[in-house]
Amino acid sequence: MSDAAFPELHFPLDPAHNRAEKLGIVVGGSLAGGLEVKLDRDTIIEGLAVGSYVTITGQTTRKFIGLITDIALDAVDDTVRKSPPNLDNALLAKIYRGGAVYGTLRVQPHLVLETGNAEPRPVKTVPAHFALVCRATPAEVQAIFASQQGEDTAHPYTIGSSLEDEKLKININLDRLTERSTAVFGRSGTGKTFLTLPLLASVIQQKVASALIFDMHNDYGTTLKGDKNKKLPGLKKLASISNRVIVVTLDEQSALARKSQPEFALKISFDKIEPEDLESLKAVLSLSDVQANALYLLKNKFKADWLQKLMADEADDDIRALFDGNKVTESTYFAIQRKLGRLLHKLEFLTENPAQNFVERIIGYLTRGDSVVIEFGRYGNDLPAYVFVANYITRRIHARYVEMKESAEGGGGAEPHKLVIVIEEAHKFLEPAVAEHTIFGTIARELRKYNVTLLIVDQRPSQIDSEVMSQIGTRITCALSDEKDIAAVFTGISGAQTLKHVLASLDSKQQALLMGHAVPMPVVVRTASYDEAKQSEYDLPISANTSSSVSNNRKLGRSDDDDSLI
Repeated sequence: MSDAAFPELHFPLDPAHNRAEKLGIVVGGSLAGGLEVKLDRDTIIEGLAVGSYVTITGQTTRKFIGLITDIALDAVDDTVRKSPPNLDNALLAKIYRGGAVYGTLRVQPHLVLETGNAEPRPVKTVPAHFALVCRATPAEVQAIFASQQGEDTAHPYTIGSSLEDEKLKININLDRLTERSTAVFGRSGTGKTFLTLPLLASVIQQKVASALIFDMHNDYGTTLKGDKNKKLPGLKKLASISNRVIVVTLDEQSALARKSQPEFALKISFDKIEPEDLESLKAVLSLSDVQANALYLLKNKFKADWLQKLMADEADDDIRALFDGNKVTESTYFAIQRKLGRLLHKLEFLTENPAQNFVERIIGYLTRGDSVVIEFGRYGNDLPAYVFVANYITRRIHARYVEMKESAEGGGGAEPHKLVIVIEEAHKFLEPAVAEHTIFGTIARELRKYNVTLLIVDQRPSQIDSEVMSQIGTRITCALSDEKDIAAVFTGISGAQTLKHVLASLDSKQQALLMGHAVPMPVVVRTASYDEAKQSEYDLPISANTSSSVSNNRKLGRSDDDDSLI
């Protein structure tokens, strides 16, 4: 091999890689910590940004693809820093820049492309000293994500565009996204809901999975509240998926006021509530371990009537017998009654004799491939109510999916349809003290074993259990302020700490860092606006009076004609 031919022997410079596109050369670094690149004197450092892609030409048949994670200024010695020259003379300035003083990049290599192999592979080595570093062309960036829309993937989704070129669209693989749990992180006001809603719409539209959405703030079902109180369509108003989206409410008055026209009002029977359903409230209601354990004692003693006895105004003889037998102390009993009473007495959707088993009805929709949005109405501002309902319903869904999956493996039926469960304020379910007591921690750890995964939307990733964080497959992260939250986003991702500067540099809206299972390498995107153009992808507009699979004049609480759902 001729040394003179390196580095253009295997990868000739693209004609677009003129002098302006060549950035510099590799002068040091490591695979774990990233490469140090010394910029050429003619490179305009102000034209570079963290999160941008570069290509590095290897010695042999390799081309490395990396991400700029930091930009710095350097000098050959401290004399220049302590006694900077007078640069009014243009010639003197030119002599100094690129010589005595220069710019550097920190580049994290992620993929390597070899001659004869069209698929980029994860990087396992580094390029040699003085390897040529160029700004990645649009064609090269597009090639990175080509596998997201190739023949092996029937379900791509355009989540946004490149920061450097709006015409360059970034796709993610919805099949891989739903294979494992996903997280959308970002501080309040960064547009997490505007990012998540169209993502879910595409999952439903392309029939990748069903979705169960615990709609804390009534944003996903009928109407999404936009800037300046502008009303944007929820999932039910998107024509191409409307007949596969079922809206359920916990608050009939709120539903009527918002004209959301739900299928039915969800009711939960007191005698169906189990201690496991309330144990998830340990943190939000400050239940001690002793108090939580007492719930199981009451359940074992009084069976289906245990909660009614607990919520009674006075302790009856059966309860007094527990006190006398030292099974539970009076102070513990009344503390539980006081803490749970503040919650359960105000939840109007709790009843002794519901017309039907509404949770079974929801499970019926999900298992046949429909998606369900549970609107909380005024209860969305009541965190204990939200945690209780989400845990109550999800526990029963998970149990059913385990049963169906095991039956399918034994040849007794079909596998359950893939399901994504969407929860907001996820850290309340997944913080270290609570995660092991909620079904959400179990689902996150089990991954896709039973065809159920999570999509968690949260602004405090630092409060989520580290073991759960390590199991999240894809992370879509908008701007975060707290250093602990920024650090937590990278939990369980090898070498991702070098991306901290990239995450810290995001704009407050419409920018996100994507990394993990659904993308071939980390990428910063300008997320797509949920505007008329985006909405048109789901066959908008449709009339508010357009009929769907459910008659608009159906009364709240009435059941479907389809008995198979009940």
